[in-house]
Amino acid sequence: EVTYHCPGQLVGYPILNLRYYQQDLHWYLRQLEEVILQTIAIYGLSGARIAGLTGVWVEGYKIAAIGIKVSRWITYHGFALNVCPDLSGFAEIIPCGITNKPVGSLQQFLPNISLRQVQQDLSRVFASVFGVELFSLDKD
Repeated sequence: EVTYHCPGQLVGYPILNLRYYQQDLHWYLRQLEEVILQTIAIYGLSGARIAGLTGVWVEGYKIAAIGIKVSRWITYHGFALNVCPDLSGFAEIIPCGITNKPVGSLQQFLPNISLRQVQQDLSRVFASVFGVELFSLDKD
């Protein structure tokens, strides 16, 4: 039950005070999934949830892993969305302890996808889903 981070993944570790939302971890997990689902929908992809498993799947491939830690209702850790990574590292582990579901990436479905564009779109969706205003320190 491990995860793997590598270049080509969009990793987000939101720090939120759930006292301002809902003090419900399942609600928070579903909201993170919703952010991913709405983001990939922008690109015409239909994502899915699988009952009993946290994450987002496209055509049976897990494209987003979610793992959180919460202390005093403050969230830590978060999600990894596989945009265009080298997936070979996943062959060395059992991703999230799931043995019977393959790991995939958005690039499988959209060969010319841009990590930067997904980052921008996901930031906008995250702000909308959680009702927050985000700003960037990037000069780009």
